[in-house]
Amino acid sequence: MIFPFVSLKLHLTFAEQTNKETYIKMGVFILNKPKIVVVGSLNMDMVISMSRMPAVGETLQGQAIHYMPGGKGANQAVASARLGAQVAMIGAVGRDMFGQQLVRNLLDNGVDISAVQNLEGVPTGTATVLHTPEDNCIVVVSGANDQFSEESIKKHRRLIAEADLLLVQLEIPLKTVEYVLQLARECCVTTVLNPAPAQPLSDGLLRNCDYVTPNETELKQMVGRDFSTQEELGSVLSSWEERFGHKLIVTRGEHGCSYLVNGNIQTVPALKVDVVDTTGAGDAFNGGLGFGIASGWTLSEAISFAGKVAGRSVMKLGAQAGMPYSADL
Repeated sequence: MIFPFVSLKLHLTFAEQTNKETYIKMGVFILNKPKIVVVGSLNMDMVISMSRMPAVGETLQGQAIHYMPGGKGANQAVASARLGAQVAMIGAVGRDMFGQQLVRNLLDNGVDISAVQNLEGVPTGTATVLHTPEDNCIVVVSGANDQFSEESIKKHRRLIAEADLLLVQLEIPLKTVEYVLQLARECCVTTVLNPAPAQPLSDGLLRNCDYVTPNETELKQMVGRDFSTQEELGSVLSSWEERFGHKLIVTRGEHGCSYLVNGNIQTVPALKVDVVDTTGAGDAFNGGLGFGIASGWTLSEAISFAGKVAGRSVMKLGAQAGMPYSADL
């Protein structure tokens, strides 16, 4: 006899999810959460709301200012944790008020903060977000994120080796990104690189990735050419994947997300919602994608889920505040 509050640890692939319903009906709780390690930035976002963007040299009256936890790394950590993953954050903050607030917010969202460094003599990273009803633009001052080195990663090798998946972005030094991707490859840990903000990347770095998730603008900078049709995008994806051996997944805003299946381009449409703030939508997508892949889902299922996570995230103001919980989906 199985009692309602008896727990059972099970590792289920997505293909076995139909059986999971049987376990739930039997009153068994499944406790095996995917383990995700996020290596990346922590910023305090200063979000200034305004009716429109100022012109060059123009002074414009803002409507409000909000201080919100951000940074692409921390955003993706919160996104994954709210979905139900066991998440550890590796990064750095300064010994100031912003740093304390960022670490506290991660802790409140269930993220393991034991690998977040508290650096003396440098400020916590900040991002100033100019937000209008239609869009936003962002200015980042890296602060402690720029001091996050390879030595900072080496002491956490075991934490990375035990993960089901590593998420990393480009708001920390490239040498640190290269090192952690190489370390993950040595430890046979699946990796997702969100190549943002866009910058030149070495072939060695890219060949150590399993999944790369640029938006359209970032992809155009990566490949050094423009594309305007589905056929041209498909050709770009095919050439890129053949060269580097990883899966390329392109987020396209309101047009959804595109990727290749057996050489043919597939596009998952974006969720239709009332948009409040697009800040962090890409991070929500990566958090959802990482959760799906780490859970053993098929790629198409993980991408579809990630699109829904991203769609829900833009319905609230603030990158981390907008990250949905699994119950919201």
